[in-house]
Amino acid sequence: MKAQLGRSALWRINLLVTLFFSAVALLCMAVLLRQASYDVARELKAAQTVVEYLKEVARNDPASLESQLTASLRHVRVHWLNGQTAPVADDDALDIWLGERLYPAAKQFSAPLHLADGRDVLISVDPQDEIDEVWDSLTQLLVLFGLALVLSLLVIRWAVGSGLRVLNELIGGLRQVSQGQLQVRLPLHSLHESKQLAEHFNQMVSTLEHVQADNRELTQALLALQEHERKHLALALHDDMGQYLSGIRAQLLLLRSMTQQNPAIATTLRGLEVNCQHMQESFRGLIRDLYPVVLERLQLGEAIELLVQQWQQTQGIACDLRMGSQLPLMDSAQQAHLYRLLQEALTNVARHSGASQVRVRLHRRGQRLALVVSDNGSGGAHNLRPGIGLRSMGERARCLGGQLRLRTRPGSGWLLRLSMPVS
Repeated sequence: MKAQLGRSALWRINLLVTLFFSAVALLCMAVLLRQASYDVARELKAAQTVVEYLKEVARNDPASLESQLTASLRHVRVHWLNGQTAPVADDDALDIWLGERLYPAAKQFSAPLHLADGRDVLISVDPQDEIDEVWDSLTQLLVLFGLALVLSLLVIRWAVGSGLRVLNELIGGLRQVSQGQLQVRLPLHSLHESKQLAEHFNQMVSTLEHVQADNRELTQALLALQEHERKHLALALHDDMGQYLSGIRAQLLLLRSMTQQNPAIATTLRGLEVNCQHMQESFRGLIRDLYPVVLERLQLGEAIELLVQQWQQTQGIACDLRMGSQLPLMDSAQQAHLYRLLQEALTNVARHSGASQVRVRLHRRGQRLALVVSDNGSGGAHNLRPGIGLRSMGERARCLGGQLRLRTRPGSGWLLRLSMPVS
């Protein structure tokens, strides 16, 4: 693409220069032909006097027109007709065309002259020498302009080449920046303007890189703080309120066993027990949303299996989970980010996809761990504006040092793929 841009710009410049040289060459040729027509007319007017003199001499002495005497005459030709009515023209088309413009044929020929010895001769003005001189001048002019054009194109190619190279490097750098690759830098050239352009571009990209790094650090810090607060709140609720609810429910069971003789009290206690059970289930769901407490007690694979099982029961959507037998060891922050990313992906499927089946794949391939979530839902436009959920998953993927990719097509569902490095 960059080479094509350079060729296109250089081709346009060469075309404009060639058209300019062609226009100037045509103008110079027109001026030269116009001036040549005046010069030829003046030369041949003088030659016409010689023709009249030769005619007078031929009438008096035909022998004076022998070829050895007339062959070296300039601008005058002697044609012995030998029964012909006009001389046979042996000039090519270009000479005829140029001769007509310089000195029309009607002025060249007059009536044949009948000599005393019985022969017929035609003595006329001959512009061929002048035509040859004009052709030589035109050829020299064209050669001069051709050499000038070639030299100009070579100089332009040399002069513009460095500028186009800088332009191509700038376009390539901007393309990489638009793709999020802020590590690109332009090389510094000897030309002052090119050097300034590269320095400003590198400074701009460096500033963007620093700003992006600061934003990433701030986002990671906010996510870490959020996870820490959620973890603290979830553990506090789980350890304190959860135990209280479990104790209340156990006491209700004990009271109901002690009041079997009074149906009204037993019914009331049974209702309290059901309400307490519902509150406990809602409480567990709230804790799960706040922080995956199961990661404190279970391995990552077991926690993901429990998450998928509970999500499947809650949403009523079939979910096919397949994991590798050996998942890599990760610290608690990485486990939390991966768990929450999968949780957010399943939540988006339940809310937006309209799917009836979901597949989850978690496998290690070499030094990378791949998480793939796909569904058979309605899909959507690939360039749709990401919401909070997608942005949150993207930030978690960056916290894991990985890349998050989304693929979709209307009627073909969504496919989410996370690829992250592991040790």
